[in-house]
Amino acid sequence: MAARFVNLDRHTPMFLPCDLRDWLPEDHLVHLILDAVDQIPTGHFHVNHRGTGSEQYPPTMMLALLIYCYATGRFGSRTIEAATHSDVAVRFLCANLHPDHDSICTFRRENKAAFEAAFVTVLQLAHQLRLTRVGTVSVDGTKIQANASKHAAVSYQRAGELITQFQLEVAELTARAEQADGKEAKETLAIPAELARREKRIASLKHARQIIEAQAKAMAAAQQDEHQGKVAERQVQRDAGKKPRGPEPKAPDDQPDGKAQYNFTDPESRIMKAGNGKHFEQAYNAQAAVDEAMLIVGQRVSVAANDKQELAADVAAISPVVKEGVKAVLADSGFYSEAMVRAVEQPSDGTASGLTVYAAVDKQSHHKSVADLLPQPEPEPLGENASAQEKMAHRMKSPTGQTLYKRRQQTVEPVFGIIKEVLGFRRFLLRGREKVSLEWLLVCVSYNLKRLFTLKTLAVTG
Repeated sequence: MAARFVNLDRHTPMFLPCDLRDWLPEDHLVHLILDAVDQIPTGHFHVNHRGTGSEQYPPTMMLALLIYCYATGRFGSRTIEAATHSDVAVRFLCANLHPDHDSICTFRRENKAAFEAAFVTVLQLAHQLRLTRVGTVSVDGTKIQANASKHAAVSYQRAGELITQFQLEVAELTARAEQADGKEAKETLAIPAELARREKRIASLKHARQIIEAQAKAMAAAQQDEHQGKVAERQVQRDAGKKPRGPEPKAPDDQPDGKAQYNFTDPESRIMKAGNGKHFEQAYNAQAAVDEAMLIVGQRVSVAANDKQELAADVAAISPVVKEGVKAVLADSGFYSEAMVRAVEQPSDGTASGLTVYAAVDKQSHHKSVADLLPQPEPEPLGENASAQEKMAHRMKSPTGQTLYKRRQQTVEPVFGIIKEVLGFRRFLLRGREKVSLEWLLVCVSYNLKRLFTLKTLAVTG
């Protein structure tokens, strides 16, 4: 008996106009995104109020388009433009309009206020649906590649060596030009062009060294408070008749390290260790504060190669929508700093903030022995002259500290895994810290809406 197949006809037109709503299920992610974006006041959008030129695309549509495409792993403006033709959900979202890649890129670059409003709106929506769990917040950072090659960077020491080399070459070219003029001989080299190229290179290298020197001074100034705190703590121990342990703390050095880097393509990016320290990348340090529902409640971008000075700024970046409910902040050993913990728990006005920091003081192993899995006894009381680090270690060994810290691996680390592996966001498309911060904000909004959609679905089905 011959096989029977469904008739396939790509050429006969439909007799009635199709309704794209019939092609999407009612519980599709795009509906939640449209509902969320509709709640953002139009005053947050950058619009040409003069009304000149062609008609503008509705800003709510453009924002929803960016969020949906970022949430589904499409980041480039040309890729998003193509999706308006090929993706049914995107065609529905845009009502069969097709903004070009230049309009998409311009909207993304000029609407930071709209992205910030979207971030707040999503958290408010989650709060209204009672899907946020912000008693405990975990902070962490991840390295995301900059839109620049590390081979376009130069170190402080190498820049000095190249300046000397080019200055010698300029002197040599000048001498050759004078000799050719004196002998009235024809010079085979295009000396003016070669001189101009080297002088331009010398100027750019000198500028690079000046930037590195300014960064070193700024870093030393930021570390000065922590240094003074350590000195004061050791003096208190001496006054109590106790000999401080370890070497004397060294004052921050404002002289740049010879290996400090400057990138000519994206000067604000840095060469950072990535992949658990296995390799180096030209990158930015993307920071996030995550609640127990795995929603991002605070975000920012740092240019620091490590997280030692990031804790206070990360806590300050937590949205006011949820900040009042935060009681505990969890961080790994890379964040621990006495000065940063003090800045979070006791701000500059001297009053307690109501927040308690639980930060590992030593690197924690993911492997747990049988003894680690058993209930831990209450640690021995600390002495009166215990250091800040000893007090934090004691806090982490308490049953409360151990219970809370276990939650960190289940919240913030999976969030970065989803952003990098599921969404596929591993490299910024924009350059400069300000624009990169805008793009990271858009990534966090898109992730939050996708996570909110998941939580809402689980709440209905569960």
